[in-house]
Amino acid sequence: MASNPTATLTSLLKSSTISDHSDVLKAANGVLKASKNNPDALHTRVVALLKLDRFSDALRALDDGGDKLAERCTFEKAYALYKTGELEEAFKLAQKGGGRGLKHVAAQVAYRAEKFEDAAVIYRELSSDDAGIEGEENDLRINSSAVDSQLEWQGNGEKVEKSRKKPSREDLEAFETSYNAACGCIARGELASGSVLLKRARDLCEALDELSDEEKRAEVLPIMVQQAYVFTKLGKLEEAEALQNMIKIADVPEPPTKVIAQNNQLAATPSENPFMTQRIFDSVPSLAHGEKHFRHQASILERNRYTIDLQSLKYSGVAFSTASIITKAPSPTTSSFVSTLTVLNAAAHAKCETGKASIKQIMPLLEKRPNDVGLILVLIQLYILTNNPGPAITLLETFFKRLEESTSPADQDVRFAPGLVGLIVSLYRLSGRKSPIKTELGKAASYWRRKSKPSVALFRAAGKSLLESSDAEDFSAAGEIFSTLLTQEPTDRTAIAGYVASYATSDLPKVASQLEKLTPVSSLIAGIDAAALEEAGVPTLAPPISASKKRPAEAEEKKPEEVKKRKVRAGKMPKDFEEGKKMDPERWLPLKDRSSYRPKGRKGKKKAADMMQGGVVKEEGESLELAGGAGSVKVEKATGGGGGGGGGKAKNKKKGKK
Repeated sequence: MASNPTATLTSLLKSSTISDHSDVLKAANGVLKASKNNPDALHTRVVALLKLDRFSDALRALDDGGDKLAERCTFEKAYALYKTGELEEAFKLAQKGGGRGLKHVAAQVAYRAEKFEDAAVIYRELSSDDAGIEGEENDLRINSSAVDSQLEWQGNGEKVEKSRKKPSREDLEAFETSYNAACGCIARGELASGSVLLKRARDLCEALDELSDEEKRAEVLPIMVQQAYVFTKLGKLEEAEALQNMIKIADVPEPPTKVIAQNNQLAATPSENPFMTQRIFDSVPSLAHGEKHFRHQASILERNRYTIDLQSLKYSGVAFSTASIITKAPSPTTSSFVSTLTVLNAAAHAKCETGKASIKQIMPLLEKRPNDVGLILVLIQLYILTNNPGPAITLLETFFKRLEESTSPADQDVRFAPGLVGLIVSLYRLSGRKSPIKTELGKAASYWRRKSKPSVALFRAAGKSLLESSDAEDFSAAGEIFSTLLTQEPTDRTAIAGYVASYATSDLPKVASQLEKLTPVSSLIAGIDAAALEEAGVPTLAPPISASKKRPAEAEEKKPEEVKKRKVRAGKMPKDFEEGKKMDPERWLPLKDRSSYRPKGRKGKKKAADMMQGGVVKEEGESLELAGGAGSVKVEKATGGGGGGGGGKAKNKKKGKK
């Protein structure tokens, strides 16, 4: 009796040592031609398709195989869904099973969905489990360090264990872990340490013998892109330019990294022609569904695109596009992405102008969106640039008062956001107002003490401000604040010092145990010559002179000899000028108005006699009554002058021709 061909092919498939996944797929398809529902062949075909990165084909093969194949290939289906970008379905499917492989898929899905806290929890569970897979420890270390760096980029660095912030010796043994540790340092702002770790990662990658030259190039290019970014941030422009010249963007294998490399190159070497910059920026191909950037990367790229549009004078387009996103976001919000879009929206309405003209253009926007945090920050910045902090303080205080009247918890979180509290404290200091600072910090600290995760920086500032007071209640409030900080971090030296200072004068035994943790005063003042300091005295600074628009009044008039004489040019001096001779005080008056003026001629002498002191005086004449009682008329007569006969000029006047 002839043997069953399906069984023969299945046994051959099990005993085969085919290393090429295409050949495995052909063999599986050959079995399925003879036996359409062979479970082993169906499973093998799905795995081969996954190995060949044909994830969509693998999902179709799973759907064709029916429910039995889907139950058998839960891990494979979850992985295929993850690679095709169906993250929600992949996460639900990964949570149904309890296998170690599904946990890895769940962690990868959480990482790609930017749920980094969930991914960190899963990786901690996998690391603590003793039933690990051979060679899994290195992968867990690499993926865990990648999650830590993403938490730093997300702004949740406090959720990373302090022991993991500093790279260990094991992290420096592989280029992947060195690169992830460098990214964590860059996210925290430790650029110098990040630069050293990036160099270490690049050297380790180039020294690997397991990779070909093409594979090394593919791994090194993303490291070089990150190095160029760090050099630019550090101000090492020559090193950054040298690296940019070495990077061929077309050779970058991953499309997301290619987009970032293009963006960084444009930012490092901006073109004088914004239209050309826009053309290069848009020349990068769009990303596929499963190749999206992380949120913090995508937000930066979008902001850069709007910035280039503003430089290209596309004001109306930027105003419309940004407004459509801003209106959909919750208001008020402290989201950096929304606030930055608000800044770009304001710049578009003001046509990139600054000063008072821009304030007039932006004020109508504030009337439409009174709770827009980004818009308020823009106006405050413009007021400060115009040296007018008063309206800036009033604007922020009005916004705070409006939020305090709200009953929404989200509005209260915005009201006491550490950044906004720090802003108004800075404005108060700029205006020389010290008393509101303590009140504002005290209210913010009191609010955040009710929260589970208060702001450490805000608590420190509030505690220090309360310690500057002489009131016992303020000292007690400062002690409670520093006590809260100590419960979070018992080794925080700032919190210990503040806690001791709060109760040192009122309850010293309460802080005696903490006092021993501080550096002794004798060690702090060692090498300081107190006598020399006392002899030198205390330096005093002159109070700042306020700029006044009024001209200050002189305390006393200067003496004539103290007045500095102005040198007169030779061309401006009169011909008969003599050194030391007193100048005529009437030299600036017209000639006819001077006391030395003597007119010439008969008419001139007559006019001068009538006007000069001691001249002819007109005598009051008789008054004649008019007939009919119509009043009277004065008749004046003058003495002197004129010819005889009393006719005067009237008699001498010649008659005209008739």
